[in-house]
Amino acid sequence: MSKIGIVYSDRYLEHETGAHVENPGRVTAIRDELLAASWTDRLQWLAPRAASPQDIAMIHDRSYVEYIKKECEYTRGISYLNPDTAICPESYEVALLAAGGVMEGIDRLFAKEVDGFFALVRPPGHHAEADESHGFCLFNNIAIGARHAQENHNVGRVFILDWDIHHGNGTQHSFDKDPSVFFCSFHQSPHYPGTGGRTEMGIDDGFGYTLNLPMRPGSGNDDYMYLMEECVGPAIRRFEPELLLISAGFDGHRSDPLGGALLDDGGFAAIFEYARDAARCPVGIVLEGGYNYESLASSSAAVTGVFVNSEQPSYISLAKSPGRGSVDLAAFMRENHPCLKDSWNHK
Repeated sequence: MSKIGIVYSDRYLEHETGAHVENPGRVTAIRDELLAASWTDRLQWLAPRAASPQDIAMIHDRSYVEYIKKECEYTRGISYLNPDTAICPESYEVALLAAGGVMEGIDRLFAKEVDGFFALVRPPGHHAEADESHGFCLFNNIAIGARHAQENHNVGRVFILDWDIHHGNGTQHSFDKDPSVFFCSFHQSPHYPGTGGRTEMGIDDGFGYTLNLPMRPGSGNDDYMYLMEECVGPAIRRFEPELLLISAGFDGHRSDPLGGALLDDGGFAAIFEYARDAARCPVGIVLEGGYNYESLASSSAAVTGVFVNSEQPSYISLAKSPGRGSVDLAAFMRENHPCLKDSWNHK
């Protein structure tokens, strides 16, 4: 059995958002579920450290970092940067701690103090662009973590798998032109934020290092696992990552109020297990979305359980009956995406 680091701090609760769906109860629900699990003694709870403004500037414009700081300093109570992103006076410091929590998990992973990590951080990050907040996100935690690994742990190639129901626009745009970071996203389409079309495959030197899998509403376990087998697994194996990072949004669960997918706890666990086994490298998970407390907690525990019980047999059987939309999407990708062709010249 593996020892898994859980990055968490009660300070994440200080990012107050009022009646917003992205609120402190999300991470406390996961925390309590993990503490009650039969394998909780296999978890190592890790205190995050705060990222510096210079760390954040690996991904974000310095002027944007200063803007977020000042907006939080000047606000009284809860206010909004845009119609969907709430802040309070403590939000800047908590956001530094969220990005730093991912960095801490990566440091512990490469120091071999843990066999993997799950960063229970908030605010989430994958919608945050270089110069703009979006979708409840201030700083792009997973993108900052990827750059931190490259600059501080001699990591050459990072594969980011984003299974949130919403496309990780900020993460994709952070690495559009970068062949050292492969970004792959499952997401519902049409859905917020409207990006992540199947023809978006990267730009310039980064062409072929973005793989978007826009899913039809109603997609479930079989659809996701079919695309894991047909597209994501081959992409991971061909890229040969030195670090696998997962943007784990659990809003694709059938019980989530903001999504239209039909995944269940076992589906998330199977996606994770398949990706981990394909990558055969250090792995870290970073929390993104998920807005039903019960399903968010149970799905997080299912994934963590696979992480902990690494010697156990496959969590769930592979895809049996994917829908026509998923079959067609896989066929399009096999025909058009560079990384799925035998002629791909991976740099």
